[in-house]
Amino acid sequence: MAIEDIRIVLIDPQHPGNIGAAARAMKTMSLQRLYLVRPVDYPSYEAERRAAGSAEVLEQAIVLDDAADAVGDCRLVIGASARARSHPLPVLDARESARRLVQESTGGAPVAVLFGPERTGLANEDLDRCNVWMRIPTSAKFSSLNLAAAVQILCYEVLMASLEELLPEGPVPEPDRDSGNSRDSGNSRDSRNSRDYPSQSDMEYFYQHLERVLDEREFTLDSRRAATQAKLRRLFGRARPAVGELKMLHSLVRLMHRDPRD
Repeated sequence: MAIEDIRIVLIDPQHPGNIGAAARAMKTMSLQRLYLVRPVDYPSYEAERRAAGSAEVLEQAIVLDDAADAVGDCRLVIGASARARSHPLPVLDARESARRLVQESTGGAPVAVLFGPERTGLANEDLDRCNVWMRIPTSAKFSSLNLAAAVQILCYEVLMASLEELLPEGPVPEPDRDSGNSRDSGNSRDSRNSRDYPSQSDMEYFYQHLERVLDEREFTLDSRRAATQAKLRRLFGRARPAVGELKMLHSLVRLMHRDPRD
């Protein structure tokens, strides 16, 4: 299975050596789409040196000033973070994250994994762009995981997941006698691909539409506006409405906009 549409996005990477090592990790596992958002030192000889045979990944890397531009056309965005967070996003390990990426990239739809800067990890603003939060289990005694090492783990799992997709299907699951449905129908390989998800740009357009109407209706006080908007973004990002459902949400927002006397 082709996995070329899976993007590795490094946000604010501080050390060029990690960029090069991440590029090498990607090539060894058949990934090639590297996005760099505001790299501190790039292009760099150190990045080229650490890439060691994967210079073409660096040469094709896309450098941007805004993470939104890196994921705007993606329908699934996973954020990697080792720190405990209060974000109510689904939490997956690297293996299950890789399976989701492979499954949803089938058919050419771009998907992405965001990695934050080495010292602080992803900012809350960047996590708000994500549908899923990925955590890589580590030792409780020493949990520090290098950025390039984290990329390597994820890329390895992506390659393994893509190879699993090439294997023959297993036996058809027995139907659930109570419901008449397959016992694991929610976990079948194609269950997530049957839904047509909007891109992140489409979701951003909806967020702006919703925010404009809520402002007009004076839904929140100025002191709570930013926090409320962030919570709504996380709510809809976690829910992942399909394309048809997003159209329905736009219709509901337009109804909210109407004068109740009309």
